[in-house]
Amino acid sequence: MVKQRTLKNSFSLQGQGLHTGLNIKITFNPAPVDHGYKIRRTDLENQPLINALADNVVGTQRGTVIGCGNATVSTVEHGLSALYALGIDNCLIEVNASEFPILDGSSIEYVTAIKNAGIVEQEKDKDFYIVRKKMVVSDPETGSKIILLPDDSFCINSFIEFESKYIPNQSASIENMADYEKDIAPARTFVFVREIQQLHKAGLIKGGNLDNAIVIYERELPQHELDELADLLKVDRHNAKELGYLNHRALLFPNEPARHKILDIIGDMSLIGKPFRGRIIATKPGHGINNKAARAIRKDIRLNEVQPPIYDPCIEPVLDINRIREIMPHRYPFLLVDKIVEKTNRYIVGIKNVTTNEPFFVGHFPQEPVMPGVLQIEAMAQVGGLFVLSDLEEAERYSTYFLKIDNVKFRHKVVPGDTLIIRVELTSELRRGIATMRGIVFIGDKVVSEADFTAQIIKNK
Repeated sequence: MVKQRTLKNSFSLQGQGLHTGLNIKITFNPAPVDHGYKIRRTDLENQPLINALADNVVGTQRGTVIGCGNATVSTVEHGLSALYALGIDNCLIEVNASEFPILDGSSIEYVTAIKNAGIVEQEKDKDFYIVRKKMVVSDPETGSKIILLPDDSFCINSFIEFESKYIPNQSASIENMADYEKDIAPARTFVFVREIQQLHKAGLIKGGNLDNAIVIYERELPQHELDELADLLKVDRHNAKELGYLNHRALLFPNEPARHKILDIIGDMSLIGKPFRGRIIATKPGHGINNKAARAIRKDIRLNEVQPPIYDPCIEPVLDINRIREIMPHRYPFLLVDKIVEKTNRYIVGIKNVTTNEPFFVGHFPQEPVMPGVLQIEAMAQVGGLFVLSDLEEAERYSTYFLKIDNVKFRHKVVPGDTLIIRVELTSELRRGIATMRGIVFIGDKVVSEADFTAQIIKNK
C-alpha cells in the first residue's frame, strides 16, 4: 500500500496574477492525514477556507475557479497540478488574492519549490479512486470528450484541435507521473491573439505578457489593431504581416500546447479529492469538460461509500487456507473464509467462494439455494478476526466474539457460484481487546450486504 503524503516544510511563491494583474503571495503548508487540499483567502475578513473539490468549481473560463460563499480563487490548476502529480495528498494553501500567481505560465516553479520544501509520508494509507469500467463524458456543443479507462497507474492521452495552421492537431501523453517534472510541468499556457481583445474586455489577463503565456498570431490583423493589443499588453509592437509565435522564449516542445493541456487535466482531476488510478483519453480538453468528468467521479464516490476491492485470483494470497486454519479455531462447516488477498493497517479483504456443496443449502432452500444473511455477517466477522489475530503472537490461543451488530443491510441474494469479496475496515483503534469494524460484502462491483460490528478478542482457556 502507498501512504498519504504532505509537505515537509512550508514554502511561499510570489508573482503576478494573470487576470487581476496583482502582485500575489501564495504559501503551501503541511496538513494532517485526510485533510486534502484546502485554500484560505488570507486577504478577506475571517480568512474563509475553501475545499478544493470539483463540486465547488464556480467557473471555467480561461482557468478553473473554485468558491465558497462570496470567496473565490481562480487559476488554481497549475499549483494543484504540481501537488497532485508529485503525490501530495494533504496541503493547506494560503493566498492573499482571488487567484494563484501565474508565474511563467506553467507549473515548473511549483514543482521546484515542492521538491525543495521536501515531501514526507504520513501514517495513513492513500484511498485511491480506481477506474473499473469505461466512463465517457462529452460536450456535444464543443466536441470535447473525456474517456476514462481502467489502468494500473495514472496515465493521460491528450488530443487538441484548433483552426490554426500552427496547432491544427496536436497530441501528447504521459504514462508515468515520474516523468511529469521534465515532460509536462514546463509546458506553458497558450492564447491566440484573436482571443486577447475579448479576454481584455471581459476584465481578464491584466497580468498577461509574453513571458507567462505562449501567444499565437495566426490570422493577420490590420496593423493598427495589432498595435493597440501590443499597447494593452505593454509589449513591443509587431509587424502585422509576420504570423507565428510572439514569445520571447522559443517553444520548449513542438507540442507544448498539448502538453499544457495534460498539465491542466491533472490540476482539474485533483479536485476529485482522491488519488486517481486509470487512463484518461481527452479529445479537445478544456476546464469545462475536465470539471464535468471530475464531477462525475465525485458523484460515483458519493454513491459508493467504498470502492469494490480489486480481486485477481491469480495473485498469491496474503493468507492461504492453511495459514487461516492455523490462526482461526473455526472448522467445517463453519469456516467461511477461503483466503485473504489484501491487508493494510486499516482494512483487510477476504474471499469466500460459494459452491453448491455448502451444507446450509440443504435446508436454505432446497429448490432455491440462497446463502443466509447471518452467515454473510459471520464471514465478515471471521475476516475481521483474521485482521486482528494475524498480528498476534500465538494467534491460535485467541478467539473473537461478537459484542454488537448494527446497521445491517442485505441488498442482493447470494447463490451458488458467487464469489464473495469481503472488505472489513477498523473504524476505531483497538482498545482492551475490543475492535469496532465495518464490513461490506461485494460480488464483483455490487454490494450484497454490509454491517457495523464490535468484537472482543479473548485468550482461550
